[in-house]
Amino acid sequence: MMSGPSLLLHDYSCKTNRVSSIRLFILGTLSASGPLHGHQIRQQAQADRTEIWTDIRVGSVYGALKRLANEGLVREVRTERVGNRPERTIYEITIEGRRALSAVRYEALRDLVHRHDPFDLALAQSRDIAEEDLDQIVANRLAGLRVEAASMRHHAETADPYVNEAERMVLRHLIERLDAEVRWHEELAARVPKIAADFAEGVGAPQQLHDPHQEGNGQ
Repeated sequence: MMSGPSLLLHDYSCKTNRVSSIRLFILGTLSASGPLHGHQIRQQAQADRTEIWTDIRVGSVYGALKRLANEGLVREVRTERVGNRPERTIYEITIEGRRALSAVRYEALRDLVHRHDPFDLALAQSRDIAEEDLDQIVANRLAGLRVEAASMRHHAETADPYVNEAERMVLRHLIERLDAEVRWHEELAARVPKIAADFAEGVGAPQQLHDPHQEGNGQ
């Protein structure tokens, strides 16, 4: 009997086994589908539209497969050639690969991830940007987000007959996050005049720090 995900996470907490979307996708695909070659895994990624709802780049499949093989998480089974097509190497997940899959999948499901948006820091550091320029920047971002939200809704509606409930909720999650960004940017756009006024009045400006060495020398 397995001792549980917490032990697996301890076993696979080294740098090479931190949660990686491409690793999770490849190991999960091989676990569910059986032995495949890199092109088949790439086709699965394209069919799943992973570039839309994950940070996976389809072109990274082959390099990731080789790294997983070097780590013993997948292994080469055989090579195949069909007609005049290039020879392809078939891979399967190993026992260690299944343990790693269980660990990284549980970690991804368990951990709450809140990535910091560089825009927030840039906004706080925008005291020397003219109000009209800041207003245009926010308007451009808002327009782009509205387009992204509309595109994601269209994609979700088109895909709906072909996805399972888990995939449907993933798409819903993406739409909700985009909608939240739209709402926040709408409020931000309305507050740009107040932001500019605060900057002009020095509200929240950096404190003037004194060099203690100069004070000690009477300078």
